[in-house]
Amino acid sequence: MHSHKLITALALAAGLVAPVALAASPAAATAGSCRVELYDIDALNVGERDGHDELRFLVGGNLFPNNGWFTMDTGDDGDPADFGHPSTVVTSTGTASFNLREVTPPWVNSGDSLGSVIAHGSTCAPLGVGAVGYEEDFIEGMNGTFYSYKVKLKLTGL
Repeated sequence: MHSHKLITALALAAGLVAPVALAASPAAATAGSCRVELYDIDALNVGERDGHDELRFLVGGNLFPNNGWFTMDTGDDGDPADFGHPSTVVTSTGTASFNLREVTPPWVNSGDSLGSVIAHGSTCAPLGVGAVGYEEDFIEGMNGTFYSYKVKLKLTGL
C-alpha cells in the first residue's frame, strides 16, 4: 500500500507546487489598445510645380496642425511637432487612418486627400502595456505631378 500513499503524496505536492509556479510567473499583460502618433514623415517628391506642398493630417476627424499647415519641399523631414502632434487611439481589432492632405494657402481647410497610412490594431495585440511598435508606409500618386511621402507611425500599448 505504500504506492497508494506515494501517489497521493505526489498528487498533493503537484497540486501545491503548480499554483505557486503560476503565481510566481504571470503572463505579461498585453495591450488592449494603442496610442498611435505620427513619428516621422519624409518628402521624397512633392506634387507641386513650385517645389513645395502645404500639408495637414486628418486623424480621427481632426485636422493637424489645427490652425495651419506645414510646408514641405522634396527631401524635407517632418516631425510630429511640425504637425501639432497628431495622435489617436486604436483597439487591438481596429484601424486608425492618418490621411495626408494638401491645402491651398491662405485658406485653412481640409484640402485634398493625397492618401493615407493605416495603423492596424493587430500590431498592438502582441505589444505589452507601454511597449512600442511602428508601422511605415508610402503615400504616392499623381496630382498634376508625381508625389511621394514616407510616413512612419508609432504605436504604444495602453
